[in-house]
Amino acid sequence: MPTNGPRSPGKAVFAGISDTPIDADTAWDAVESEHTGAVVTFGGIVRNHDGGREVLKLTYSAHPSAPARMVELVDEVASRHPGTRLWAAHRVGELHIGDAALVAAAAAAHRGAAFDACRDLVETVKAHVPVWKEQFFADGEVEWVGSA
Repeated sequence: MPTNGPRSPGKAVFAGISDTPIDADTAWDAVESEHTGAVVTFGGIVRNHDGGREVLKLTYSAHPSAPARMVELVDEVASRHPGTRLWAAHRVGELHIGDAALVAAAAAAHRGAAFDACRDLVETVKAHVPVWKEQFFADGEVEWVGSA
């Protein structure tokens, strides 16, 4: 049976926390193979507003356990989605409007499986990786939001 065919276990190709820019092209290239007929990518992008307020920038901080937790979670998601190849990275540090904060990709033989795996991957990372967001608003206020 081919590696990462529809009945083979899912595979975590990459999982990490990055202090340098991340992008969907890197994720796509990493998960795509001759066995995949669908690649789905997700980019969580820093937007210029939140709750009706203008956002100037964000700073993400991660607990020291975040890199290991990220690997663990991506492996867990892969185990729930046979035949998929998964990639996920979360940024830390100062990010500006338009920067990617979270990038994820899932590849599978068929689109339904790729969409399902990518959504599960994003929701799992957002719910369980110990990363916190500090939002800087145009009115001078600052707000902390927990990602995990």
